[in-house]
Amino acid sequence: MNSIAYPKQDGLFSRLAQLTRRPFSRNVLAVTSGTAAAQVVTMVFAPVVARQYGPAAFGVLGVFMAALGVLAPVASLTYPIAMVLPRSDADAKGIAKLSLLIALVVAGVLMLAFGLAGDALANLLGLGTIRGYLMLLPLAVFLSAWMQVAEQWRIRKKQFKTTARVAVLQSVLINTGKVGIGSFHPFASVLVVLATLANGLYALMLGVGMRATLAADADEAPRRSLAQLARAHYDFPLYRAPQVCLNAASQSLPVLMLASFFGPAAAGFYALGRTVMSVPIRLIGKSVGDVFYPRFTEAAHQGQPLDSLILKATGFLAAAGLVPFAAVVALGPWLFALVFGQDWRVAGEYARWLAIWLYFGFLNRPSVAAIATLGMQRFFLGFEVVSVALRAAVIWGAFHWFHSDMLAVAAFCIVGALLNAFLVAATIVACRNASTAAGAVTQQAAR
Repeated sequence: MNSIAYPKQDGLFSRLAQLTRRPFSRNVLAVTSGTAAAQVVTMVFAPVVARQYGPAAFGVLGVFMAALGVLAPVASLTYPIAMVLPRSDADAKGIAKLSLLIALVVAGVLMLAFGLAGDALANLLGLGTIRGYLMLLPLAVFLSAWMQVAEQWRIRKKQFKTTARVAVLQSVLINTGKVGIGSFHPFASVLVVLATLANGLYALMLGVGMRATLAADADEAPRRSLAQLARAHYDFPLYRAPQVCLNAASQSLPVLMLASFFGPAAAGFYALGRTVMSVPIRLIGKSVGDVFYPRFTEAAHQGQPLDSLILKATGFLAAAGLVPFAAVVALGPWLFALVFGQDWRVAGEYARWLAIWLYFGFLNRPSVAAIATLGMQRFFLGFEVVSVALRAAVIWGAFHWFHSDMLAVAAFCIVGALLNAFLVAATIVACRNASTAAGAVTQQAAR
């Protein structure tokens, strides 16, 4: 009997099978699948929500989220990001306690400030659109810090499947609330309140089942006090917190300025366009970043080559994001009008420019994740200062000289794309230098 000749498993399918068996790839797939399902839920509900509430309500939500984006990094001074770095779980839990304590103090200060001088602060900061929602910001800021702590602990423990399941459940609950309440009360207040509670709900669900990992080293005495941990990771409040705050401020500029100069509807167009175009970043980019960060830190601890890691991750994102971002550049207005209705066609025009900027923002996720491990916090802060200055300058110029919202968005996005490309290149160079230095040390030790 003739035997059947099967093709050898050394082709594309074999390489793909080997890739999916690697821990890094499995973790990325776990987070991506959960994030994908959560984004699918959001996008399924999005056309209904957009038609229920309208551009003006989305504009109010956009301004509120812009303010929250600037304040949230200050809440815990970005200390939660440092939870992945210590070798000891006791130190990581100490950083978590430190983060929540700082967040509680900051939220209290914000509540006092808004209670005593809310109107004056709203006028000073250009937040008149959300004057009636200022007292929700302190709560939203604290819940955001709580979410970061819970998320970073799960990342430290590499419990990516749990994070994925929570992301899906939270998306279902929040979007169901938007549609359900919007069917009889379609006002901006609903969107703002649900946005405030969303991070708390996410943190609460992440916290379920965490006792096992928290108690694993319950008998281990803390190695360092909170003050010692704060000093050991001083570069986070000194460099990373201002950087993240400045980055959020630069990204919030279009929303705030569009709302101030052209009204909440223009801000709503931008907010929806940004939300839709950020889906690949939240879907794949964040997943890769979350998995890449502990893997990159582990490789650095072990003296492994770092440049190949970051090049592979960046190349993967470049290929994965090319088609969806290019499709929006080509068909943005038509797609938005088809999915969300003719009232949202302008959002598609914005999205064309946003796609160019956010594609490069998509590529820089591994680079941003590597910055803390590479000790580039100071550089990153300087980069962000220059970035904010350039973005603010081009937006102001477009408004002042041309009075064009479309030109302002286009200029902002082009500058953002160039800055992100520079950041990726700088981080790759730093990885190569670090790998070269590590190799030299290893050679000397061998001698």
